[in-house]
Amino acid sequence: MAWLEQHPTSGHFKICFRWGGRKLKKTIKSTGRDDAEAALARFKENLHLLERGRLELPPGADIGTFLLSDGKLNGQPNATPSAHILSLGELRDAYVDVQSNGAMEENSLATVCMHLRHVIDTLGKSFRIGSLAPEDLQRHINRRACKRYRGRPLSAVTLRKEMGSFRACWNWGSQTGRLKQIFPGRGLKYPKTDEKPPFQTRVEIERQIARGGLSDVEKRQLWDSLFLTRQEIEQLLQHIHNCPAQSFLYPMVCLAAHTGVRRSELLRLRVDDVDFPSGTVLVHERKRDRWRRTSRRVPLSAFVQTVLRDWLAVHPGGQHLFCQAEVVRSKVHRTEPIAVTRDEAHDHFRRALEGSAWAILRGWHVMRHSFASNCAAVGLDQRVINEWMGHQTEEMVRRYRHLFPDQQRQAIDSVFG
Repeated sequence: MAWLEQHPTSGHFKICFRWGGRKLKKTIKSTGRDDAEAALARFKENLHLLERGRLELPPGADIGTFLLSDGKLNGQPNATPSAHILSLGELRDAYVDVQSNGAMEENSLATVCMHLRHVIDTLGKSFRIGSLAPEDLQRHINRRACKRYRGRPLSAVTLRKEMGSFRACWNWGSQTGRLKQIFPGRGLKYPKTDEKPPFQTRVEIERQIARGGLSDVEKRQLWDSLFLTRQEIEQLLQHIHNCPAQSFLYPMVCLAAHTGVRRSELLRLRVDDVDFPSGTVLVHERKRDRWRRTSRRVPLSAFVQTVLRDWLAVHPGGQHLFCQAEVVRSKVHRTEPIAVTRDEAHDHFRRALEGSAWAILRGWHVMRHSFASNCAAVGLDQRVINEWMGHQTEEMVRRYRHLFPDQQRQAIDSVFG
């Protein structure tokens, strides 16, 4: 390890470090804090390289001078050009460029880019990636753990996802010969995080809020766990049907509420994916399998089939099931009907609920929560729910497992009579 100390009278900085069990010092001919910090960062990187055998200390050389001069002793350039040292920014750019060929979905790639950008904010774009050590990764985790999002500290789940993206980038660099070491991610410490609350009805959430004592962050977390009952879903659909929204919105929300299909999957649906004779819709997946695009068939209720027939009777044309020819309040100019975009779906959904009792809904995903919760509440076989929902994590299953009232009541009665 290495650290800075400043002389009390001259103001000059010196780098203190330990080597061979002794504390050593090397004076920096500068009184500026920024220059000293830059020299310390370079010194620590070289110290890591020396400890790992990437640099070799010449016999009789002063270690402080050697490390401060990047292993050149006198600071003069070498006669022979040195091997290129890969930086974090270069590794990131090469990795993203390869993944942009379609190997990774657009949304997933955007998330990976965001994660790697946070890592670069901690380590620096010019950081010598070959010298990465566990303490560098822990420093990133500690810095990010202090950040707050929507009034809450970042969860350990988010931090682990960031580290997972960085590890995937590193492993790609190792596979392509750019890196030689294994990813130094063992033993990292993450902050503890609270488990998400189980899915709850609006009545349950409002009862907790009415007791008082909850912060805005705690209230928002409760609303994130909202699921709508079947009666509330009917009321919501009626509200959207009556409001002056774009024509695609009502059938799209109906299909989401009665199938649990993700918003991204809804936007990918094509007209021919709806099979009225079999009463199913073919959903194209991009999350279940890492290496290929998969699909699943989800049954359609009689109500949704009627809604979709009515929608297709006025469909503006094109291959996609949900599209629009005329764009309102948008910079996108269309000459023919194309698929509704993610931002358009979000914006029109929010506008339809604005100012109403349904404005508490956080987005399209509440439909997926509600579908799974209502299926569980009537005791539907978990395997059937998983098949309809597609990829279903154990954490998600646990969150609505409490909605098996009859089974749980029978279980406790079998114990106590």
